[in-house]
Amino acid sequence: MQYLYNLANASLTLRVVEYLSRNDFYVEYVTVINQFHGWIINVKIKSFVSIQKDKDIRAFLNEVGIIYSPSELISQVMSSLQAGQSAINVMECYKVAVVSHGRPQPDEIEVFRQSYIRGLGYCPQNLA
Repeated sequence: MQYLYNLANASLTLRVVEYLSRNDFYVEYVTVINQFHGWIINVKIKSFVSIQKDKDIRAFLNEVGIIYSPSELISQVMSSLQAGQSAINVMECYKVAVVSHGRPQPDEIEVFRQSYIRGLGYCPQNLA
């Protein structure tokens, strides 16, 4: 199962990643991408999940975000990461901020958020 959502800000993104870390969903990887207008989160579950677990995951994700239909650029970014390219190489190639790829890691999102805010000197809405 795979879930691809657009989230409005860092707080919602952290909520999703923490939710996935706490629950037994057999997450294969979570990709988190930051863009000017929000955050993209791609969740891949390792194996088949029950219909009820699928409904639970979708219900939670629908509460905090909207289903995302990726642009060609984001599709290429996701494909490259899934093919095993490093996040650094993907960022350099596609000029996209890949905040995290792999197991759910809330710390990476918080570090990115704080570094970005410190560099700007203020907190834009999508980093709140």
